[in-house]
Amino acid sequence: MQLCPCQVSPKLDFLIQPIAYSDCCQPYHDSLLDNSSDKADGIKAESAERLMRTRYSAFVLVKPEYIVKTTLPAQQALLDTKSIESWARETNWAGLEIVSHTAKLGKRHAQVEFKAFYTQSKGQPDGQQAAHHELSSFVKVKDKTSERWYFLDPTVDMSVSQKQPCICGSGEKFKRCCGVYLG
Repeated sequence: MQLCPCQVSPKLDFLIQPIAYSDCCQPYHDSLLDNSSDKADGIKAESAERLMRTRYSAFVLVKPEYIVKTTLPAQQALLDTKSIESWARETNWAGLEIVSHTAKLGKRHAQVEFKAFYTQSKGQPDGQQAAHHELSSFVKVKDKTSERWYFLDPTVDMSVSQKQPCICGSGEKFKRCCGVYLG
């Protein structure tokens, strides 16, 4: 049984029984990445925390397409899939700790504070472990038939004025919607 990467944590005292990848993040990865699937939408993460966990597992398992597809659609074309893949391959992931999950910020946003522990094959002295500590923002986007959580990537350089319609398609002005979390 392959343990799901999102369940590996430096603080494993919460985990009574290991969770298999096939019972955790794999269904999310497979359904979104399988182009031949009848469900083009794939299985949707039910919360921002769940999406964060599936994204972490995608980094560990080097699935850059999943990272791109779970980023807000308006930002996807601006992501460098090869760089994401390269960084994921050069990193020895050591675990994930969810520090906090604020499930509801306003109408459609949420935040997840996490620490992703790793060593890099380049740049870390003596294989010393480091932590990437981040407060990530997510937005729930609704279309005609469903809704889905997406990661808001603050590193993507977008030229959006504060008064333009929001990049998430909410109909609100950017400054009152996703701009709060990307600014």
